[in-house]
Amino acid sequence: MHKILTTFLILISTITVTIAQEQGIHPQSHEYDWPTDAKVLKKLDQWQDLKFGMIIHWGLYAVPGIIESWELCSEDWINRPDSMTYNEFKQWYWGLKDEFNPVNFNPEQWAQAADDAGMKYLVFTTKHHDGFNMFDTQQTDYKITNGPFASNPKANVTKYIFDAFRNKGFWIGAYYSKPDWHNQDFWWDKYATPNRNVNYDIRKFPERWDQYKSFTYNQISELMNDYGKVDILWLDGGWVRPRETVNEEVLSWGAPIPDWDQQIDMPKIATMAREAQPGLLIVDRTVHGPYENYQTPERAIPEKQLPYPWESCITLGNNWGYVPNEHYKTPATVVHDLAEIVAKGGALLLGVGPKPDGTLDPEAVKLMEEIGSWMDANGQAIYNTRITPVYEDGSVYFTASKDAKTTYAIACIDEKSEVPATVKWKGNIPAKGSKMTLLSANKQVKWKIVNDEVVISIPKSFRSAHQNYPALSFEFTTGN
Repeated sequence: MHKILTTFLILISTITVTIAQEQGIHPQSHEYDWPTDAKVLKKLDQWQDLKFGMIIHWGLYAVPGIIESWELCSEDWINRPDSMTYNEFKQWYWGLKDEFNPVNFNPEQWAQAADDAGMKYLVFTTKHHDGFNMFDTQQTDYKITNGPFASNPKANVTKYIFDAFRNKGFWIGAYYSKPDWHNQDFWWDKYATPNRNVNYDIRKFPERWDQYKSFTYNQISELMNDYGKVDILWLDGGWVRPRETVNEEVLSWGAPIPDWDQQIDMPKIATMAREAQPGLLIVDRTVHGPYENYQTPERAIPEKQLPYPWESCITLGNNWGYVPNEHYKTPATVVHDLAEIVAKGGALLLGVGPKPDGTLDPEAVKLMEEIGSWMDANGQAIYNTRITPVYEDGSVYFTASKDAKTTYAIACIDEKSEVPATVKWKGNIPAKGSKMTLLSANKQVKWKIVNDEVVISIPKSFRSAHQNYPALSFEFTTGN
C-alpha cells in the first residue's frame, strides 16, 4: 500500500509541478532599491562576479519523491490522492520525519559535483514551507536531529553541507522559509488551512503572531550565529509580507491575501543578521525594498537586460527536489540559459535535489561534469563580467570585463547542429587590429567585417574535434 501511495504521489507531483510553474509562484519584482550599507554594496558587487550557483532542495519530500511541501497547501491548483482526506494527507506527510534516514549522506559529493560544474555559491534549504528543519534548531523538535538520523555524527546536516562547500571555496547561502506550515503559531489547528497564508486573523490574536515572529527571529539568529560564515540569507515565501507591499506580482500567485500584515519585523532580523554576518546579502524574495538585495525570477529569464542585480533560479530537471525518473535538461540548455542570463546582467542558480539516502543522482552528477567541461574552457566569458549596451544578436550573447576593455561573445549552437564554419554577429565591432581569441581552443582565429557584420572563421580541426559543442566564446577588444 505504501509503495502504491508513493507511486501515485509521484504522478500527482509531476502534474502539480507543471501547474505550479504556471502559477508563477515567485515572479520578479518590477522595482529595485540599491542598498545603502557600504559593506552590503561591496559584497553585492563581489556576488555579481560569481554568476553560477547551486540551490539544493532537500527535506521530507525527498522520501516519497514528491514536490516540496506544496501538497500540504489546500489551494485549488494542488493535487493529492483521492483516497486520502486532507487531514489524513497532512498526518502522513508530517509522519515522514520517522522515515527520513539519509544513511549515505555525502555533502562532499555534492560540493565536488557543484565545483566540477563551475558553480561558485550555494543556497541550501535549511527549512522549507513544511516546517521540517534541516538544522539542529532549539526552537522545535520537528527537525532532522530528532528522528532516525539523530544518532549519526553528521545529523546536523546543514553544518556539514556548509562546511563541505566552504572547503571548496563556495559562498554560503541559507535558504529559509518565512511561512512554517507545521508551526501552530502560523497554521493553528483551531482553524482550517485553506491556503498558504497564516490561517487566523492576527489582529485578533496578536500574542500568537508575536510568538511566531520570535520563533522566526530565533531560528534565523541560530543560522547566522552557529553555522560559520554565511554570505546570503535567502528568504522564501514572499506572501509573508507587510500588507502595504502587496502588489500585482503577489496577486498573480492566485492565493487570497489577508487584510492584515503578515510582517515578521525584517528590520530587526536584518540588524541582528548583519551584526553576526557583516555585509550579509538578504534576499527577501519579491518584497521590494531594502531587504531584497537582488531579485530572483523563478523558472524564467527576464525579457530584457536589467541594470541591477538578479538571479534566475531554474531547475536542472523538472523539480526542485528529488523525484524518481527525473527528466533533466541537457548541458547545452543550461549553458545557453547561463549565457543569456549573464548577458542580461544576472546569475544562474541551478536547482538540484539529493535523493532520500543523502546522495546525488548519478545522472545529475554526470550532467554537471559536462557543464563544467564547457565552463573550464569558456568561464572567462562568464565569471567577473558585466553587461554591455549591445548584449545580444540572435543566439549570440555579449559580456564585458569589469574595466570594459575586453568584450566577450558567446555564440550558442543549436543542439541538433554541428559547430559552424563561421560565426557572425552585428554590433560590438572589434577594434581595428584587435585579436580574436576562440576561448574554447585558447587560440586566435581569423575575422573580418562584411557589410557591418563580424564574420569569424572556425578552424576545421576544432570543428572536427567538437561536433556537439553547446557554444563558442570569443575574446576581443571593441572600438571607441
